[in-house]
Amino acid sequence: MSGKRWFKGNIHTHTTESDGDADPDFVTRWYRDHGYDFLVLSDHNHRTILEHEVEDGPLMIPGEEVSSRIFNGTVPLHLNAIGIRHVVEPTNLDHIVATLQANVNAIINAGGIAQLNHPNYEWAFNHEHISQVEGASLMEIHNAHPAMNGYGAPGKPSVEEMWDLVLSAGRVIFGTATDDSHNYHDYTPDASNPGRGWVVVNAPELTTDVIVDGLANGNFYSSNGVNLTNLSIDEHTIDLEIEPNRSMIFVTTFSGQNGEVLSEIEGLCANYEISGDEGYIRATVRSSGGTRAWTQPVFTG
Repeated sequence: MSGKRWFKGNIHTHTTESDGDADPDFVTRWYRDHGYDFLVLSDHNHRTILEHEVEDGPLMIPGEEVSSRIFNGTVPLHLNAIGIRHVVEPTNLDHIVATLQANVNAIINAGGIAQLNHPNYEWAFNHEHISQVEGASLMEIHNAHPAMNGYGAPGKPSVEEMWDLVLSAGRVIFGTATDDSHNYHDYTPDASNPGRGWVVVNAPELTTDVIVDGLANGNFYSSNGVNLTNLSIDEHTIDLEIEPNRSMIFVTTFSGQNGEVLSEIEGLCANYEISGDEGYIRATVRSSGGTRAWTQPVFTG
């Protein structure tokens, strides 16, 4: 991933155009003031467009959270539509996979890419459902909203475990970290505040088509607090370097099929030599402070 630049963005935000508590201009300025290069305003079933451009603001990529509820409203199925040309009306069918697939297809037909959002929200769907869906580029592996059950429960895998199970089933899908921000005025642990999850895309320029293409092809890493200063991947090796923090210790875990740990390395630099029989390899960087970064899977064989 050399010879390009790194662009930080958030791809799941809400405003007063749906159920957020700040207007689109305020939200955009918040992300501008906190160093984000691009932003998707993803209001529920609404394509939010700014009334005027925010000075020196982030690149605004059009988006929407396509939000369905099926089985008499008991099962929420949400997908982010990123880079769409027009609003996508949600489809509600009598089956989880069929509903997800219909909405993925509609997002693609609207010129966007599809992200499967917070599968553990109200325990809506799992890896078995995701593995049957075709065409989705992304799934959330870290959603910072406090109600999303991201770490799972007895008998229910975490979203990161789901990701490994989906990858191990042969489905190519990339993992994102997002804010799912709704609350911009009161910062508490039980609020869905901004700045708690993001993606960093490696791209030659900051344009909508290039950033969306980078997301679709896995040319990014995700984070909720760990920054990488270098990420280099070729057919032989994965190399990464971590931005130092004097008070923290970092451990990088390279994992593969079914989440099997292939290697663990402590320190600011980590390297993995690809043998070719792993199926896939991805890295998770954990800090002693509890934050993480996730690289995208490299497929072998």
